[in-house]
Amino acid sequence: MKKDKPAVSTSTKPRRKRWTSDDTELTLLGLPAAIWYAVFCYLPMFGLIIAFKNFKITPGRGFLYSLFHSDWAGFDNFKFFLASKATFMTMTRNTLLYYIVFTALGTFLNVVLAIAIDQFVFKKMAKTMQTIMIIPVFISYAAVQFIVYAFISTDTGIINHAMDANIRFYSTASYWPVILTIVKMWNSVGYGSVLYMSVLAGIDTELYEAAEIDGANKWQKIWNITIPALIPMITVMLLLSVGSIMKSDTGLFYQVTRNSGVLYPTTQVIDSYVLNAIFKNSNFGFTAATSFFQSVVGLLMMLFANGMVRKIAPDNALF
Repeated sequence: MKKDKPAVSTSTKPRRKRWTSDDTELTLLGLPAAIWYAVFCYLPMFGLIIAFKNFKITPGRGFLYSLFHSDWAGFDNFKFFLASKATFMTMTRNTLLYYIVFTALGTFLNVVLAIAIDQFVFKKMAKTMQTIMIIPVFISYAAVQFIVYAFISTDTGIINHAMDANIRFYSTASYWPVILTIVKMWNSVGYGSVLYMSVLAGIDTELYEAAEIDGANKWQKIWNITIPALIPMITVMLLLSVGSIMKSDTGLFYQVTRNSGVLYPTTQVIDSYVLNAIFKNSNFGFTAATSFFQSVVGLLMMLFANGMVRKIAPDNALF
């Protein structure tokens, strides 16, 4: 009886892909961006070591010499940051509340404005509207503070003159959550809505035509076609913003408020607190510890939020 011969495997090892000219061109194309990120984003992260040192500038020496010859402080800089519980709780509360308000209201206004321009404004005016809306983004907060001052100044402010009142905005903290929210929306909503309009421009018009044939009105088309198309973009934008949950716009909270100490209960956030610490005490170790704390919390929050999105809608997750 003949024994069956063992089957000979006909599978071959996958060939290693050769390096082509296309690979070279793509590498050269991405090289400037990689160098830029390495030099300006990753290399400065080495400075986080200051958070664990009692950093002092050595007279006549450079930064690196002073850094390596400064004494180790361990977690003392973090203890100093957390020691003042009242101040820590106030600025952390303000930072989180402003983030929630700015993100929620900003996202809503961005989407509404983008849909309004895309659906209701004449198409010829759309480009003009986009140009006008992004202008505030390019205005420095150094100039914005004078615009705000022109409106709310006690003596010469437009609001006080129009109302024939004598409201002291710069000495009343309770007004500033509303003022800062208005200024932030004015500064950022236009740019955000342009991003969403780019998504709307890619929606197939045949979907709207088919919906119209089925008898759908304008609002039904927006609710069933436009908004679902925007959800992936909204999700990505929210995930990216979560990484900055403990960060704030320094120009908004420091310059627009004119760093008025009377307004600290409602305007002091972590970034403005750090900036004041640098100017007043030159405590670089403390400020580095605060920035390190912000970065770690932001990273953990973004990983958590991305994990939640991945479970609910995997296609909309960042990674």
